[in-house]
Amino acid sequence: MDNTGYSNESSTSDEDMVEITGATLDFSTTEDVPPLGDNTGMEEVDGVPKLMDLLDEPVPGVGTYEDFNTIDWVREKSKDRDRHREITSKSKESTWALVKSVSDAFSGWLLMLLIGLMSGALAGGIDISAHWMTDLKEGVCLNGFWFNHEHCCWTSNETTFQERDKCPQWKSWAELIIGTTEGPFAYIMNYLMYVCWALLFSFLAVSLVRAFAPYACGSGIPEIKTILSGFIIRGYLGKWTLLIKTVTLVLAVSSGLSLGKEGPLVHVACCCANILCHLFTKYRKNEAKRREVSYYFPLKTLWRSFFAALVAAFTLRSINPFGNSRLVLFYVEFHTPWHLLELIPFILLGIFGGLWGAFFIRANIAWCRRRKTTWLGRYPVLEVLVVTAVTAVVAFPNSYTRTSTSELISELFNDCGLLDSSKLCNYDNANVTKSSNELPDRPAGADVYTAMWQLSLALVFKMLITVVTFGMKVPSGLFIPSLAVGAIAGRLLGIGMEQLAYYHHDWVIFRGWCSPGADCITPGLYAMVGAAACLGGVTRMTVSLVVIMFELTGGLEYIVPLMAAAMTSKWVADAIGRESIYEAHIRLNGYPFLEAKEEFSHKTLAMDVMRPRRSDPPLSVLTQDGMTVGDVESLITDTTYSGFPVVVSHESQRLVGFVLRRDLIISIDNARQRQDGIVSASRIFFTEYTPPQPPSSPPPLKLRGIMDLSPFTVTDLTAMDIVVDIFRKLGLRQCLITHNGRLLGIITKKDILKHVAQIANRDPDSILFN
Repeated sequence: MDNTGYSNESSTSDEDMVEITGATLDFSTTEDVPPLGDNTGMEEVDGVPKLMDLLDEPVPGVGTYEDFNTIDWVREKSKDRDRHREITSKSKESTWALVKSVSDAFSGWLLMLLIGLMSGALAGGIDISAHWMTDLKEGVCLNGFWFNHEHCCWTSNETTFQERDKCPQWKSWAELIIGTTEGPFAYIMNYLMYVCWALLFSFLAVSLVRAFAPYACGSGIPEIKTILSGFIIRGYLGKWTLLIKTVTLVLAVSSGLSLGKEGPLVHVACCCANILCHLFTKYRKNEAKRREVSYYFPLKTLWRSFFAALVAAFTLRSINPFGNSRLVLFYVEFHTPWHLLELIPFILLGIFGGLWGAFFIRANIAWCRRRKTTWLGRYPVLEVLVVTAVTAVVAFPNSYTRTSTSELISELFNDCGLLDSSKLCNYDNANVTKSSNELPDRPAGADVYTAMWQLSLALVFKMLITVVTFGMKVPSGLFIPSLAVGAIAGRLLGIGMEQLAYYHHDWVIFRGWCSPGADCITPGLYAMVGAAACLGGVTRMTVSLVVIMFELTGGLEYIVPLMAAAMTSKWVADAIGRESIYEAHIRLNGYPFLEAKEEFSHKTLAMDVMRPRRSDPPLSVLTQDGMTVGDVESLITDTTYSGFPVVVSHESQRLVGFVLRRDLIISIDNARQRQDGIVSASRIFFTEYTPPQPPSSPPPLKLRGIMDLSPFTVTDLTAMDIVVDIFRKLGLRQCLITHNGRLLGIITKKDILKHVAQIANRDPDSILFN
């Protein structure tokens, strides 16, 4: 395909994304297909010459896909059905065949077991390592440098409950270097070491990504969505990517950058699945089997996904990375039920989350577009170091930005008790009895107001720095920063509501359910609802978001507040822009992804979108029995299309099938090595039998086995909204257009994407793999 424009592109590209331009095709040899010995090319059946079908035996490379191509879902599913029928039929012939059949059926469950074990182990290791390296910026444990701050003080007998994070075994860098923990010099030394460690971690992360695995940067979710839709990006789920992403994710999180690890963990888990799939033949040789979670989601995949999650949870529980014997990251236990009237502030948090999500998406996409089109994109290491330096320098003076984001969220979700030492829990407890289980609303102390100012500054800082951090050349997730923004806003609103209820309990909004001395408002609940609202505004998740919040907090009884905030957030954000952050990045990068939620309402027909257009050259086709090897080689050399329709003749244009470019190249190269006498003058047949050839003619070549005999076709008067639906639900690579049985043109997935972009007033030429 030529990329000169949408309206005047040449005719029949079956390639969905990237063209094969500038390639030198050598039809005499091929590196992918080793010589397979000499064989005669003709067999006789009842005296009639019958051509040897080269696809009677598997030919290495045939049926596979090149990089940056879209798979043929229909062909892959057909191959899997044929494989399954063959195994089932052979299982009745012998005991060994029956054992192979049982092992084939069990292999899916075994694969899920291995994926769960590997993903859970890596997730636990990443969390423990990130916790240790984050604490390393502030000090080191004398009992063992591999202990983080919390673990270092666990075994100490010299800690108090109020100062349980202080023990003689843990030394700050100032104490180690200059021998004191007090005074301006100690503060400057700790400040300097904090910034130096942050710069070191981020430099290692970006350097490893650039040197060994460029695909390890970012969250990976936009690319995973594209891959699951059928697109092939070689190496994106490979061994090097897994290794580098795992190591650099720990480094990036530990550097203190405003990013999370939950999104990249999805990429890590997909790498595990892809690598382990190669242990099983039915997954290794079928691209669709490895993607049964996108367009095609059978019930068995649901059960296997559940089983894999169960194994991963069991593995994570065995590792116990959070140190609390629980599977949730932010365990909450609120003592006061919420009241119906509190839905008003919960909805306000939803509105804030929607506005923040829409602002973040627009600002981040604008920054990433600037990164792609200016000098900024040429110096990714410098960008990471500058952002890290700004983050560390600004974050250190504020205790709520200095701490890790996960610990900050955990503190914001916390329901204050009498023994809590946090500044957020410094209330006036003069009228509280020590034996009471439920603490009443109390007047805020001076530390609470100080904490509110610090949290307000932290909120502004997090909102701004996350915009420029997400999308840098290091692993970067968005869940934790979004949760932090929402949790800060929710906690501030919760404290405000709590103080209003204490000082103005006779107001209409509090009358009847909030009496003096009662525990009416739980600020931690507001933080949890705000976190869900902001995450929903960025990702546009609703039901799945509430489930994620259940998993993170264990708070099953707060489904209504969470759903109210999540739905409000989505409605507000959708009113400003319908794309989530991941869909926006898919469009920014030009990935070939058909969004199922996108509506198609324009009244156009297939003939309006198909190629060739009226001013274009005629469609490049193969005939079923009228072309020579040289003709086909010339057609392949002169075009960049990744497939060709096969017709009866140029005059009739009656459709016979469809052949992929890659399969043609491999089959012709293989035939020159396997079949005696194949030369450029040899005729190619896509028919079952061939008429007798003149004695002086070279042996013909039969390639019927590589032809798709049932390509998907629609008529030229089919409405485009139906065509788009067909591409979405069947995951088509291309669709042929006919009129009264005659071939007229072709529509590829890229044509669909360009047409949708043009209707949405976007640049259609942006649909490229960039």
